[in-house]
This record gives sequence, C-alpha cells and structure tokens, in this order.
Amino acid sequence: MFSPEGPSLRELAVQALSSVEHGYDLLAPKFDHTPFRTPDSVLDAVASALARTGPFDAGLDLCCGTGAGVDVLARVCRRSVTGIDFSAGMLAEAGRPVRPPKPAVSWVRGDVRALPFTPGAFDLVVSFGAFGHFLPRELPDLFAQVHSVLRPGGSFAFPVLAPPRPTSPAYWTLLGFDALMRVRNTVWRPPFVMYYRAFRLGDVRRELQRAGFRVNLHALEDFGRRADGSPRARMIVAVREPAV
Repeated sequence: MFSPEGPSLRELAVQALSSVEHGYDLLAPKFDHTPFRTPDSVLDAVASALARTGPFDAGLDLCCGTGAGVDVLARVCRRSVTGIDFSAGMLAEAGRPVRPPKPAVSWVRGDVRALPFTPGAFDLVVSFGAFGHFLPRELPDLFAQVHSVLRPGGSFAFPVLAPPRPTSPAYWTLLGFDALMRVRNTVWRPPFVMYYRAFRLGDVRRELQRAGFRVNLHALEDFGRRADGSPRARMIVAVREPAV
C-alpha cells in the first residue's frame, strides 16, 4: 500500500491523533509516496478533459496539498495558477519543484471556507481528493465560496469515482475506515475529519445547484464502465451562470 519512501505506521498513528492541519504538516514530506495522493491517471484524465473545454486564464486549486492539481492547471491555464491550502508543510513541499515561468504559479496559505480572493478572480477552480475533509453540512458554504471567486461563466471541476459495490472488499474497507474515524473523533480531540463515504454524488449535485451552479457530468472514459454501463469515473463541471 505504501512505498518504502512512505510514512511508517508510527508516523501515520501520530498524524491520525493530530488535528487535520498539523497531521498534514507532519505527513507532507512523504505525502507523495502514499495512496492519499491523487493518482496520475486521474490527474491526466481530468487535464485532458479540461483541455477540450478551455483554454482558461486564471486557475485555482482548492486544498492543493503538494501541488499535483496545480500541475494540472498549469497545462490548461494561460496566465496564472494559484494553490491554496491550510497546511504550511504541504505548501512547502509544493513549492520545491522548479516550474516553467508561464503560467505564473503562486501559493497561498488559507482556509478554503473563507477564500481570501477578490470576487471573480478565477475562471477555473479544481480540487482533487479533498472533500472527505469536509462534513456534509459544510458543503453549502464551501460551494458558495467557490461561486464567489469564479467569474460568470467560470467552471468548478473535480473528479468523482463511482462508489464500490457492497460485494467488493473496497466497500467494506471504506466502511470500516469511516467507522474507525468516527470512533476516533468521539473519544479524541482535536477531531480529524476524513470520511471517504460522506461525499455522495446526488447530494453534491444538489448543493452545487443550490449555490447557483449549472452542473454537468462528463464521463472519464479512460477508466471504463461498469457492467450496468455507468462510468467508473466522472468529472463534475459546475458552471457559474452568467449574470442576467
């Protein structure tokens, strides 16, 4: 599950007993060697799909971590790319690689639930693998924040993988992980919010629409389809409706 360069069980235990912010500060130097990093196959599929709908000028990566999503934005944005995260450790790792001078890349430490940007600053916002850190009740405010920093006609895009079937080992693994996290947060403070089963497509689509987005679903065909014909992976593209 982890490469030899990844964290030890002891390091993971220390992270899990920390706050989300401090936990990621601790994990940051080894994060890219864990399964928690979004796979390159997903990043490449989203970059290819966005390239067909662009070009874009200014892009923002929510909860950018070590910068994998920023590299996706750099492929499709012409002018500037910004990554925001509340972990100083993750941002330090993100800033290590030397990137081409264009588009300009900047890093901001901040809470995505209170985005420190002017209204309409971006025409593309993305996020990869971060939504498990938000409780369902936090989604309306989060999506409202994204809506506020997008220009009219701008897009909020992110991948969503089809949930595993109840007959698969992955289903029970995720169920067990979520149950373990809930027990941990009941008996230990500060809480560490990471619930892989809380981000449901139907709920997300409804909350995006309530926030003022027009929601489109794009199948990521690189991942194939299930036996019933449904895609194994989709990209949600939520468009901020132009003012009338």
